[in-house]
Amino acid sequence: MKLDRIVNSLLETDMYKFSMGQAIYHQFSDYKTTWSFKCRNTDVHFTSEMVEEIKDQIKAYCDLRFTEEELTYLDNIKWMKGSYVDFLRLWKPRFDDFTITSDAECGLFIETAGTWLNTSMYEIPTLAIVNEVYFRMAYDYNELIDSFKERLDSKVKDIQAGKFRLSAFSEFGLRRRLSAEAQELAVKKLAESDLGNSKFVGTSNVYLAKKFGITPVGTMAHEWIMCVGQGNHKHNPAYSNWYAMDAWVKEYGVLNGTALTDAITTECFLKDFQLTYATLFSGVRHDSGDPFVWGDRMIGHYSGLGIDPKTKTLLFSDSLDFERATTIFDHFEGKVKVAFGIGTFIANDTKVPALNIVMKTTKCNGMDVAKISDVKGKGMCKNPEYVDYLQRCIDWRMNNDVYENR
Repeated sequence: MKLDRIVNSLLETDMYKFSMGQAIYHQFSDYKTTWSFKCRNTDVHFTSEMVEEIKDQIKAYCDLRFTEEELTYLDNIKWMKGSYVDFLRLWKPRFDDFTITSDAECGLFIETAGTWLNTSMYEIPTLAIVNEVYFRMAYDYNELIDSFKERLDSKVKDIQAGKFRLSAFSEFGLRRRLSAEAQELAVKKLAESDLGNSKFVGTSNVYLAKKFGITPVGTMAHEWIMCVGQGNHKHNPAYSNWYAMDAWVKEYGVLNGTALTDAITTECFLKDFQLTYATLFSGVRHDSGDPFVWGDRMIGHYSGLGIDPKTKTLLFSDSLDFERATTIFDHFEGKVKVAFGIGTFIANDTKVPALNIVMKTTKCNGMDVAKISDVKGKGMCKNPEYVDYLQRCIDWRMNNDVYENR
């Protein structure tokens, strides 16, 4: 490696990877998935030198193991079960699950294939490695980190001066961070600063949460709904949310319950988010579409079920900055609990644009899976015929399924 090791702990991933990992271990340990990398920036190219460094960094990541101290930390999280912690004691990443080449339009091809237990855990560290290698090798990193620090200081001062009102917010930037150094600087500063009416409540990065004694934040991602709902050929994929929430409640009951609404459109989600699940889950997360329309729709849905919206939390996490979050908070204040997960704006705000890179589940158990969110362009299925099939299933259900299990 030409750079220092980028990922230094297996805790250096998002919290929802452990949330989902535990449920996968107990209920879907035989599932197999394929994940594919994509760079959405049309003007970005990874050099052969970058590709080799990324490969070497991922090899180094695959040499890591959980320490007993890290396992004790996980075991003390109230919804974590000893059986899963024991599994993690034995678990190791497998470099053989990775295919990494330069055979892509952007110059970087990454695909992982293997058990869902394994491949799910690779997504976040891989993206963190790709980001940091790119920014350290494509730019003068010292200039970038200096601009990052200046902007971070300015943000904190603006919050303290009352320019922004953020309610409760968390840092969600690990997958697209400038570097490990930058993310740690941001989390440390936010955790140690008096932010007035805004409250920094935690980070999705479990390693940093442990290091600074703050809350690790995260419940589920789209992969959970896609794989649970579409990875079994006996399932009608238009009912993916029901299968996913049913399995989640079996694992956690009322603990760790923020439901993600837009895996196959929020309107379809609401068909299944009836009284039982709406009561058991503490809130819902927004990740695509107009946040104001979505939030008002969720408030109306809760009210229609006889649930006081003020007892539930709307978590917004779609491409937020502090100004946009403040506007959202102002709109919903007093109507519902509001929280924010803010990623790139905190962890990779410099004088150059951040990368828009993703790594998505493209197959489960040999079958195509897809996401149809509330806006176009967020999906990544390689088979347009399957996307068309999924959309037709959703359309049929929305037009014909009038049964609601309240």
